[in-house]
Amino acid sequence: MPRIASLVAAIGFVFLALPANAQLMDILSAPKTLIERAAEARSVSDIAKDNAIVVKVNGAMAKHTTIKASTEIYEQRLLVTGLFDDKAAYDAFQKDVKAVGGVKKLYWQVTYLAENDPQRKTLPSWGDTLAMATKAQVRLTKAVAGKYVNFRVTGDSYGNLFVIGRAHTKEEARSVVTALKDGNGVKKVVSYIDVRP
Repeated sequence: MPRIASLVAAIGFVFLALPANAQLMDILSAPKTLIERAAEARSVSDIAKDNAIVVKVNGAMAKHTTIKASTEIYEQRLLVTGLFDDKAAYDAFQKDVKAVGGVKKLYWQVTYLAENDPQRKTLPSWGDTLAMATKAQVRLTKAVAGKYVNFRVTGDSYGNLFVIGRAHTKEEARSVVTALKDGNGVKKVVSYIDVRP
């Protein structure tokens, strides 16, 4: 029962702390994500640390008025993806994210590409990028029959998927990556999965 009470308090905290311009996917998936985290083999304290970090990163997104970035976190290992067309905003966002306390490891997959760069014409929209990541998470959930709750998936504008989390075995980690590779528009899967019991 104390774990449920802590979870309810955490859900309330996230809704109060999320900035108005925080990324849409975090707002829409917050209750589901928190409930999934409660099912993990982690302490409420560890989950709360992750949630506090994400709230601060969302604050940095709001400060720089961007929703074209995505965050995933597991055991204070933070993965950030996104695409900026303003170099000053990119640099300031990176500086703010690096200043967030409690992050054990930062996987920075955010890129800068000038608005007039011809390469932009071949890139999908940010909405399409988020849709690709959401579909990948659904594929993963189906492929593993819902038994893996220790993984987070996000994508970038170049067709790459990134997965972060913890696997109990190398075989489990391989199964996750295989499930993610099988999707339209997926060019590469980058794994930041720790393997340990």
